[in-house]
Amino acid sequence: MSGSPSADAARSGGLAVIILAAGLGTRMKSDVPKVLHEVCGRPLLSYVLDAAHGLAPDRIVVVTGPEHQAVADLLPVGCERAIQRRRLGSGDAVRAGMEPLAGFEGDVVVLVGDAPLIDAEFLGELVAAHRASGAAGTVATAVLDDPGHYGRIVRAGAEDAGDEPAVDVAPDAVAAIVEARDCTPEQLLIAEVNTGFYVFDAGQLRRLLPKLQTANAQGELYLTDVVHLMGAESLPVVAHVAPDPEVMLAVNSRVDLAAVNAVVRRRILARLMLAGVTVIDPGATYVDWGVEVGRDTVLHPFVHLLGHTQVGAACEIGPGAYLKDAFVGDRARVVSSYLYECVVSSSCSVGPFAYIRPNTVLQEGAKAGTFVEIKNSRIGENTKVPHLSYIGDAVVGDDTNIAAGNITANYDGFEKHPTTIGSNVKTGVDTSFVAPVTVGDGAFTAAGSVITKDVPPDALGVARANQITIPGYGARRRLRQDEAEADEQDGQ
Repeated sequence: MSGSPSADAARSGGLAVIILAAGLGTRMKSDVPKVLHEVCGRPLLSYVLDAAHGLAPDRIVVVTGPEHQAVADLLPVGCERAIQRRRLGSGDAVRAGMEPLAGFEGDVVVLVGDAPLIDAEFLGELVAAHRASGAAGTVATAVLDDPGHYGRIVRAGAEDAGDEPAVDVAPDAVAAIVEARDCTPEQLLIAEVNTGFYVFDAGQLRRLLPKLQTANAQGELYLTDVVHLMGAESLPVVAHVAPDPEVMLAVNSRVDLAAVNAVVRRRILARLMLAGVTVIDPGATYVDWGVEVGRDTVLHPFVHLLGHTQVGAACEIGPGAYLKDAFVGDRARVVSSYLYECVVSSSCSVGPFAYIRPNTVLQEGAKAGTFVEIKNSRIGENTKVPHLSYIGDAVVGDDTNIAAGNITANYDGFEKHPTTIGSNVKTGVDTSFVAPVTVGDGAFTAAGSVITKDVPPDALGVARANQITIPGYGARRRLRQDEAEADEQDGQ
């Protein structure tokens, strides 16, 4: 947006932003403040803060409830917090937000903290329209096919309150904003609605806020009444119509949260696909905000890339892979596996059905195969853990092969202990390493061994009891069973 007319207009003169974030979110049925509920892995409020910062304003004030310390903790450096002591409506929240702005002159943008689809480009256009019109207030509006419960925009001079606005010409003055519950049947036919985003002249807003009254069904101070007070004083208020109504979608329930998640996820996947990532089925692919994926990577259905995950170029992820805060290098393959807080280097292979836990590093070309669990371990270059093994608190060298069913017994009931396995080691199936223990480079272990002592380099570790074969054991066992059954029948 840098250098665009709307951005330049937004940056000229004094500009402040007030974000209303004090809502309890009653309809969310949650103990979490509404603005902290996440959309694609990120709090609702963070998206609105990004849009506000995109305006490069002089001040940003976020209005919270007194108990919302968690919201305050989210605020970046430079944002100011204002507290709405009593929740008496949007007008009261803006009044609280204006308190830190005492003496500020210029324009004030008012946003709601639960509408994450707002962006800096639209806000720049909104501020530019406000300043170009010379109005005391500007209302961002949208035209909806089904305006539903949204407040209707009544245009000044409309012959019939039911007429739709002419959105292809310069916005007309706004006469009133009427809440849906208060609309006449004619007003309910209006398709233009209030988005909840405004720009006001700071001086006029400061002067009119004390005049708001609670004479309404909710007993609250409505910010929309500022528009009515301006109209009563012949101060111009105009509307700026959003070209895309999606910008106004806010979250008031878990249903709304899911709908907004779908929009943001769609945008994230579109950005990835335009950057060279293949997404086989966008409807069944889940990628968080901020996740990075390299070009020529293929994301199969039911892939989840969450948190701070980074995936390199030319990878194949999925189907059914779940990665959170994981790093995956170039040309790696992850199939039907769970990866958390781990590093999977270039050309590695993971899965299917592997579980790679925190603090694990698979070095280049390593393999963690079917039903393998690895945690807090480093697996060397080109080393293979093909199937049915658990490796924990271990360091494994390069070019080693861990056979099926190997276990590092790393916990003695009190402490975790390390296992060290060198390079070019070949372990036998069903080997258990009782830590702390070290296996040297080039060593071998025999199948079924329980290794409790160090194995020197190039040695073979065998730790199992000698086999004893007892002839005729099965026949004698069956005879005893037959005799027992006969005794039981005689007793009856």
